[in-house]
Amino acid sequence: MQIFSIKNKELTALKVRPFKLERELQQLFEANLACISNLQLVKSEFTIKEYRIDTLAYDEEAKAFVIIEYKRGLSLSVIDQGVTYLNLMFEYQANFIIEYNELFHKNLKRSDVDWSQSKIIFVAPAFTDYQKQSTNFKDLSIELWEVNRFGDDLLSIIPIKKSKSAPSIKQLKSTNSTVLDTITKNIIVYDESFHLDGKSDELLELYESFKNAILSLAPQLEIKANKLYLAFKQDQNNIVSIHLQNNALKIWLNAKKGNIDDPKQLARDVAAIGHWGVGDYELIVSDTQNKEYIMSLIKQLVEL
Repeated sequence: MQIFSIKNKELTALKVRPFKLERELQQLFEANLACISNLQLVKSEFTIKEYRIDTLAYDEEAKAFVIIEYKRGLSLSVIDQGVTYLNLMFEYQANFIIEYNELFHKNLKRSDVDWSQSKIIFVAPAFTDYQKQSTNFKDLSIELWEVNRFGDDLLSIIPIKKSKSAPSIKQLKSTNSTVLDTITKNIIVYDESFHLDGKSDELLELYESFKNAILSLAPQLEIKANKLYLAFKQDQNNIVSIHLQNNALKIWLNAKKGNIDDPKQLARDVAAIGHWGVGDYELIVSDTQNKEYIMSLIKQLVEL
């Protein structure tokens, strides 16, 4: 990918300025983790047994731990290291919880964590075709992020997306692979189809109507699925969350109470009520009667 600066209508190509050390990249990520990924930093250089995890983070939205590993150069070990670290997380759950509780002075319990959404992220300037292919399984929670610095003040972060036809890791695992067997039993990589399966044609049509309208609001909006809902995200920030019920869509708008202009008062205030999605506003939608008005509420979030 080429990055250009614009001055007086002239383009100047910016050269990649490599990170000299993995630690330099790690420190930059950890200092800006919330901005980059909405994750909470739990521990830098977290050690269990003989293994050293570069960055241990926590995803408050998914209620799951995330491991981040940095690679300054090309390496062929991402699949082996990724599977090993995920298995380590399941084997030593208490260690992860203790580290979190000691840092945040909380009382997180093992049952509070959704271990099925655990994942590992590898960060590097580039990945080989072998690395991309070896992690291209729809139910393997290993992500590859290509990160490059241009000049003195530009950084690009490009997550490598799995192909739509990515196979299941269960098709390849051997019967005696106990580590991989643990991963496939405990990890669930949720996708859009997980939430759509078994729903009526009427509900699917309603969802598609709102989905297409939301995605058309901004080119950078994308859908990320988790266990409970589908999140429409803009620059890693959750804008709208949708849960498909049997006969309606439950929609949460990610804004604090009082920050949305809702003259019809269609959105319910759930600020003081337990709910799945992110934000203080909730809508139950069973038809497209108020679609234009609801989209005007959502548009306010995109423009914030």
